[in-house]
Parts: sequence; C-alpha cells; structure tokens
Amino acid sequence: MAAASCRGIHRIVVVGLWLAMLWLASVSPCLAAEPAAAPAAPSVALASGLGPRGEQVGLAFESGGVPVLVGAGARRQLVVTGSYSSGQRHDVTREVAWEVSPAGHARIGADGFLEPLADGDLTITARLGDLSAALPLRIERTAEELPVSFTNEIVPIFTRLGCNTGGCHGKSDGQNGFRLSLLGFEPAEDYAFLVHETRGRRIFPADPEFSLLITKPTNLLPHGGGRRLAEDSHERELLVRWIRQGVPFGSADDPVIERIRVIPEQREMPFDGRQQLAVIGDYSDGSQRDVTRLAMLESNQAELATVDSTGLVTTKRRPGEAAVMVRFQGKVALFRALLPQGLNVAATPPERNFVDTAVMNRLRRLGLPPSPVCNDGTFIRRATIDIAGRLPTADEVRAFLADSSADKRDRLVDRLIASPDYADNFAAKWSAVLRNKRRNGTDSIYTFRFHDWLRDALDRNLPYDQIVRGVLTAAGDAEAHPPVQWFREVSQPGLQMEDTAQLFLGMRLGCAKCHHHPFEEWSQQDYYGFEAFFTQVGLKNSLFNPQQNQPDMVYLKDVVPASTNPRTGKPVPPTPLGGAALDIPAWEDARQRLVDWMVEPTNPFFAKALVNRTWKHFMGRGIVEPEDDLRVTNPPTNPELLDALAARFIASGFDLKDLVRTICTSSAYQLSSEATDDNQLDRQNFSSFQPRRLTAEILFDAINSAVGVPATFNGLPPGTRAVQLPDNGFDTYFLKVFGKPEATSACECERNPEANLAQSLHLLNSQEVQGRLQGGKALPATFAKDEARSLDELIDELYLRAFARQPTAAERGIVRGHVEGADNRQQAWEDILWAVLNAKEFQFVW
Repeated sequence: MAAASCRGIHRIVVVGLWLAMLWLASVSPCLAAEPAAAPAAPSVALASGLGPRGEQVGLAFESGGVPVLVGAGARRQLVVTGSYSSGQRHDVTREVAWEVSPAGHARIGADGFLEPLADGDLTITARLGDLSAALPLRIERTAEELPVSFTNEIVPIFTRLGCNTGGCHGKSDGQNGFRLSLLGFEPAEDYAFLVHETRGRRIFPADPEFSLLITKPTNLLPHGGGRRLAEDSHERELLVRWIRQGVPFGSADDPVIERIRVIPEQREMPFDGRQQLAVIGDYSDGSQRDVTRLAMLESNQAELATVDSTGLVTTKRRPGEAAVMVRFQGKVALFRALLPQGLNVAATPPERNFVDTAVMNRLRRLGLPPSPVCNDGTFIRRATIDIAGRLPTADEVRAFLADSSADKRDRLVDRLIASPDYADNFAAKWSAVLRNKRRNGTDSIYTFRFHDWLRDALDRNLPYDQIVRGVLTAAGDAEAHPPVQWFREVSQPGLQMEDTAQLFLGMRLGCAKCHHHPFEEWSQQDYYGFEAFFTQVGLKNSLFNPQQNQPDMVYLKDVVPASTNPRTGKPVPPTPLGGAALDIPAWEDARQRLVDWMVEPTNPFFAKALVNRTWKHFMGRGIVEPEDDLRVTNPPTNPELLDALAARFIASGFDLKDLVRTICTSSAYQLSSEATDDNQLDRQNFSSFQPRRLTAEILFDAINSAVGVPATFNGLPPGTRAVQLPDNGFDTYFLKVFGKPEATSACECERNPEANLAQSLHLLNSQEVQGRLQGGKALPATFAKDEARSLDELIDELYLRAFARQPTAAERGIVRGHVEGADNRQQAWEDILWAVLNAKEFQFVW
C-alpha cells in the first residue's frame, strides 16, 4: 500500500509536470474549443447588431392601451417606435421631443411616462427630426378623489416594493409581527392582517402620514427592509389617500383584472439596444389601466438582456433570445427580445430532417453560422456514449472509420438503438427520476423488479404513453406489477401529483400548494384539483411482504376522488390543468382518466415535456431550460423545433426509439463541438455541439473499459456495468463523488455535472484508480507483455479505446519516447494510461 501511494505521488510530481500537461494541451483540438468568456473575434464585434439603420422613414406610437385616463392617479407609459429604410424598427421613446395640446393637461417625462393634470381631450405628439406621430387621449375626473380599491391599487404596491415576498413579510410567519400573503395572492387576508390585526396599530386615520404603513417604508422610522418608498412618490400619495378615506377594502362591484398585456410583445433588437415596455391591465368592466410601474418585470436571460423597474429593456452583446416575465396580481405576460448577430449564414450542413430545418432557420434569423459536422471518430464516440451509455470498442471504431458508405452514421444509430445497451442506459435515467430508491436490504426485491420492468419496456420499445400509464395506474403488489414501487416511495397524493406534473408534463406545481404559482397561472385550486386524481390510492401490506412496516401493495379506496383546498375548506373534484372538473364515481379509477387526458394529442404539455427532456439528454441543453419547467414565462428558444418534435412524437404513436433516431441522425446533433469565432457566444441555439462531462456511471465504466478491468458489485453477476445498476444500493465511492443521484427527487438536477476538487484528487491519486492501473490483468500489464504487436499498434489500440481516433504524430512521439526510454515498461504504460484517464478529452463527450 505504501509503495503504491509513493508511486502515485511520484507520478503526479514528475509525470504530472511533464507528460500530463503536455498531453492535456495537445491530446485533442477539441480542448481548444471551450467557449470564450467575451467576444474576442472581430467578426462578432463588427456584426454586433442589426447593421446600419439607414434613413428614418416613420414614427408611430405602439397601439393597444388605455385611451382614457380616469382620475389624477392614473398613469400612462408611452412607447414610440421609429421605422427605418433598412426595414428595422427601433424604440425611440427616449429620443423624441414631447408636446401636449392643449398645454398643461398632462406632464410627460423624458422616459415617456405621462401623468394627467386636467380633464379634457388632448393630443400627444412625439417629434424626431422631421417626423412626428400623434396620439389622441382623454383625461377625466382629475379633480375628484376617487375611491381607492385595496385589491386593485394597494396590494400591488406591496408587491412592487417587495413587502410581500418570501424574504420579507410574505413568508409564512411574517416579519417582526407583520404578515402578508405571498405576492398578494390573498387580498382579503392582507386586509385583515393590516387593518384588524393588533388593533390596527399600523394605521393612524387621524393623521395618515404618521401611520407606520407610511413611516416605516419611507425609513422615517427604523425599518429592517430599509427605504422602500420615496416621500414624493405616487405610491406614497395613494397609500395616504387610502388611509384618509377610511381604509376601504372595496366593493363586490369593483372591476377584477382579467389579463395583462405587454406592449410591444416582441421585438428584434440590436446589441446594446433599448426597448421601453408598457404593461396594460384589462379589467372585467371593459376598462384598461396602465400598470407598468406597479408590475414586476424580470429577465430570464440576464446575460442577454436586463430590465429595470420602469420597464426599460437593455440588451447585451450576445446573440439569442431573451424573455422578460411580467407579473401583476396573479396574471403573467411575456416580452420576447430576439438579438440577431447579423452575419450572413450562407452555407449550412445538409438538412437531413425537420430538426435541421428548424435549427438552421433559427440560426439564419439570428445570423449565427453553425459549426461544421464533426468527424467520424467524434461521432461514433458521441453517439455510443449518448445512446448506449458506454465507450465504443476499438474494433467498433476501426470498422466504422473504415466504412466508406454514405449511410454509415444512420446505420450506427440504428444498431445502437437496437442494442441492449440502449435499454440499460435509459433505464438508469428513468429509474433515478422515478425514485427507484432502496431504503434497506429487503427493498431490493422491489427496486430490482421495477428497474427490470423499465428496462424491458424500453428494450421492447413500449410506447411512451403506455409506460406512463403503467406507472401512474399501478395497482396490486410488486410481484404482479413492479411500478407499484413508485407509489411505495412517493406515498402521498400531493407528492404523487407533483412528481407526475414535473416528470410527465414538465410543470413544477409545488409552489401552488400554499399560494398561487408566482410564475404561472396555476392557483391552489388547480393544485388540489390535480391532486384529487390520486386521493383514491391506498397502500397496505401484501401477504408476502417481508417487512410489514413498509406497505407494498396499492389498492383503490372506495371513495369518490376529491381533495380539499385547505384555504377554503371545500372539496375539489379531479380537474385536469386548464380544464373542467370531472365527475368520477367511487368505483372508477381516477388515475385512468388522468392518463387519458395526458395522452390526448391535443394535450399541450405531455409530448413537449418528453421531447424536451430527450433533446437535453443528447444536446446538453433543453429547448426549454430547465427541462422540466415548461411555462408561459419560460418560453422555448426554438418554438418551431419543439412543436415539430412533439408533433412527430405524437404521430409516431409515442415511439421513443423513433425520437432518438430522429435527433441523432440530424446534422444538428452531429455538429462539431469546436465553436467558431462567429458562434462562440451562442449558448441556446445549438450552433455547435456543447461538450459535457460523462455521467458518474458512464465515466466509471469508461475507466474500467480503458483499463481493461471490469468492476464488481456485490450480488450482481461479474461484468455488470455501473450503468446497469438497478438502484442506489451499491456503495461505490467513485459513483458518489462523481454525482450519481440518490433517487430522492423527480428532478434530473439531482445529478450534478459540475467538477470539484474531490473528483480531481480521486482520479489523480486514489487507490481505487491506482489499483486498477497496477493490476496484473490491466492494460498496462498486458501491453508490457505483448510481443505480438508493435509499439505503434499498441498506441493505436489505446487511442481507439479511449478517444475513438488515431493519435497524432506528436502524440505518438510522446508515448513512444516515454515507453521506449523506461526501465519498467509496465510502469511507463501506467503513466500513459493515467494521463489518458485525466485528460479532458476522455472525461467529456465532444
């Protein structure tokens, strides 16, 4: 043991300084292809925008909002767009000169924010050079003190100032004795907390300006949240007026907001560009109000664009698409900014199927030239890892490289999909997110059977909708129906519903359990209506249960399926998301009705969730990212691609292998990972293949394959690979340190792809790795004894096994020199293989 440790230290100090650094620098041109942090290429800098605007030929107000302003407190954000001879349109709101006619009826700031001063019909004129645009407007009732609605006007102020967020008074127990509902989703509760709790101490009707509600956020009195409210602000004046009016809640006749709209909804913008947004609320009485300065705005791609509290979007110098999420009183809307790079995309790889058409259309629109198609060695290694979960053998690589037929890549994909390795690879993936978790030694009877059931379904290419139905409607014991294991691990209706939504619909509904979803339209009522599909499910012990304290049999309770909304206390019948409540009798399994709704071709979630998850598996990034967070406010980067993949998946009868074949035979999947000067900043449009590290299981198997020593796992046949492990019950330090998930959640984020120091040290000098290198049956020992093959043939074998390619002349010279000059050839080969295992090219799929 001591000798082995000293040898490892010696290798790091001596070989690490000489061989490994040289190896890592020269082992593959892919290593030089890591994305740059900043645009260094002149071509990117020159193309950073939409090009010269040309002559300005038009000026117009963006339409769609608030023709009448009612009351002195009404506001209107004006947005003006200039049109140019180049065909481009740009926001010029902050460039125009403003005129109000008749004068004195309104005040307009340089940012286009209008405040009414007097009643009347007026015309707003925006001028820029010789061009002008006019907007008619009517102002009414500015001299009246209109009743203030707590729901429509006061609660949005709390949200805007951050008072009702989870980090302040919006958390479950409030802050310093003052509690508000999260993001104002429960105005009636907020009113009770504020006006009636602790005898209304925060309100001082005799002198409203000295109310704690005013003096705290303005920081006139010490406030833990600091200064939130300006003393001369419209919001402060509105709060004071509300208190002066006697803190009215409002009446049942008050209009209710029905939706919000963003003006404009989308825009093509240059790098370093600006776009003013306006947010309009449409109310139940037909009225419209500008709520721009009360809405919450947030960019989903801060590296592409940011947005400030006034609604001004500012883009950065990176091509792609950014979305700005807008929230107001439980309603959401979206602004989409497309940032083209502006380059001419003349030549593209061949469009082999509709995937390429959608990807290349997007790249052309963005002016993002794609990288060329990768070479054959890269492709066989990439496809074998992604489809089969293993490295290709040296013989497979030799045969593939020698094949000159035009369809060899398609045939390779078909062969890999038809192999047992495909089922092993994807069974491991689904077993983890379906929480196939062993809690003790006797649980393996269930976890093994569930894994085998998944693997068999994938191997037989059982349609995906049938696999989902098999899991969600499982009944009986694990012997008869192994997916019962999922219910053993996910035993509560709420968890069953949340996992179902996240895994099979791409929806994260956990937030809606306690309050309205902050980024979506789903409410608590939606949550408990969806949960109701699982309220008939019961668990009990079967006759053959070896551990009676862990039920292993699913049965249906003789009850009408329904859940209870804890806020209202009323029962909620089973209700599909966005659909009508269902009347399901006690004798019918509500879960079957749920799956019926899920697999309908018109379901907007089911197919898209799966194809997006599969796309991420092969491309390293989802069309929607994260892959299980499909929502209006998190739009796809390529809607055409997502829609086309989902349509094909539905039309194929939910054929998983057809989906894999479609993706892997496309040119988009086969692009080189070497980014060019022109696409090095792209992270979301698939203009090049994004390198990613091998997963824990595949890397462990790859090391064993390269070294030539298979792993052993207790209770499993010799030769079992890590990717074939049925559950988490195998205590292997390597898999743990490299991030193999413990199957504790439905989120693939449990598998952490990030590198860390512990991983590097384990590869560099752990006894587990060193012991494999030094074994008598390992590749270094067999190579040292091999007299039948030349040194060059052995070097070729090593490179084909590890990298699926031949060595370069420089690499061959380094290895040859190190082996030929060594007194101990086995140790020399150990040094070489150690450097291979620590090379970035080995640890990543390129």
